[in-house]
Amino acid sequence: MKYLAIIPARYQSTRFPGKPLHLIGGKPVIQRVYEQVAKVSVFSDILVATDDERIYRCVDGFGGKAVMTSHSHRSGTDRCAEAYACFLDKYPINETVVVNIQGDEPFIQPQQIEELLSVFNDSTVEIATLVHTIQDVNLLSNPNVVKVVLSVTGKAMYFSRLPIPYSSNLVESQHGFYQHIGLYAYKGNVLLSIVKLPPSSLEITENLEQLRWLENDYSIKACISAYASTIAIDTIEDAEKAKEYLKQLNHKQQ
Repeated sequence: MKYLAIIPARYQSTRFPGKPLHLIGGKPVIQRVYEQVAKVSVFSDILVATDDERIYRCVDGFGGKAVMTSHSHRSGTDRCAEAYACFLDKYPINETVVVNIQGDEPFIQPQQIEELLSVFNDSTVEIATLVHTIQDVNLLSNPNVVKVVLSVTGKAMYFSRLPIPYSSNLVESQHGFYQHIGLYAYKGNVLLSIVKLPPSSLEITENLEQLRWLENDYSIKACISAYASTIAIDTIEDAEKAKEYLKQLNHKQQ
């Protein structure tokens, strides 16, 4: 099996335009993501899929590989699929796992990616993702924290921005709650199939694209990660937090 990493990165963002190029400790966010992914030795290639020449030039400037993609994509999955389709001669659909790594997580941990890839030791897996146990009950009421319910075999049953499953007493609940970590891997043929599906009613209702896949009977195997999510850059305030986090990391390494 071949493994291809794709980092979708668009310039326009409602809350933080140009965030892939924002400097964190002297390096653009997209470069920090790329360098973290490069620590995973299994990848034959790492590609940044972008719709903006400024991001393309930035990636080329630090020695990375970038692919120009359409401005019209609604999701990172769509952008990954277009980039992947350019390399089918090198990465055949039945011999490739494509990993979609968000371009706004400059401190993504290589171990998380390795956890995700380990799921494909099971040849029946179509799509894989990561989840993490929720320790802080306050996160359950945060709609920006996506929750997921798992089956006994570790497959995702449903994703929601609401607290799921419902519990009349969260403090005394015996059920474990899981936060979705937005890292995906797909078999090549599955990736090219799911992007052809029209938006589903559940997807539109929750604004979560993975519900389209579930609604169309694709299975998503979840790995319970030993690592919590790192800082995602959605706003300028997040970028300031990231700078402080980097200072702490550098201090620990001294």
